[in-house]
Amino acid sequence: MPSITPKRTPKPDNLASLIYLLRGEKVLLGEHLAGLYGVSVSVLNQAVKRNIKRFPDDFMFQLTLEEARAILASRSQIVILKRGQNIKYLPYAFTEQGVAMLSSVLRSPRAVEVNIAIMRTFVQLRRLMDSNRDLARRIEAMEKRYDEQFSSVFDAIKRLIAEDDARKAQPKRRIGFIS
Repeated sequence: MPSITPKRTPKPDNLASLIYLLRGEKVLLGEHLAGLYGVSVSVLNQAVKRNIKRFPDDFMFQLTLEEARAILASRSQIVILKRGQNIKYLPYAFTEQGVAMLSSVLRSPRAVEVNIAIMRTFVQLRRLMDSNRDLARRIEAMEKRYDEQFSSVFDAIKRLIAEDDARKAQPKRRIGFIS
C-alpha cells in the first residue's frame, strides 16, 4: 500500500494503485479503506455490519480464498503464508457505490475528505478507460484506411514481382555478334 498518512488527504494518483479489478468490478479492499479513513479494519467492518442493509452485493462483497491469495501474491511486498497457515478473515471489497455508501456510515470529516478523493479517482479511471476505447477505435479506423491504401501498393509490388519472374523465365539473349 502506498504510504498515505491519515493527516493528509489522498490524491487520485496515490489511490489508483489501490483499486483492483475483481469480478468485473473496480474495487477497493476494506483494509485499504480503513487505512485511508484512519480507523482499524475491525471498526470499518463493524460500521458496515451495523448498516448491512445499505451494502447490497453490488456495493460490497467478501473475497473468496482464491481471490484473496491472488491479491496477496500480486502485492509488491511479498507475503508468504507458512505451511498450514491460512488467511484468518477473508477481506471485503467495496465497489464505487459501496465506497460512496461508506461516507454515510462513517461520518467523520476525514471520511468525507477521503471519499471525495476516491470518487475523483474512480472518475479519472473511467475517463482514462473511455479515452483508451476512443484511441482503440481510431487506430482500428486508421488500420482499415491504410490497409485499403496499402493493398493497392501490395498489388503493384506483386505485379512487378510477377513481371520480373516472367522476364527471368524467358531465354536470355546471347551477347555478341551473330554470324
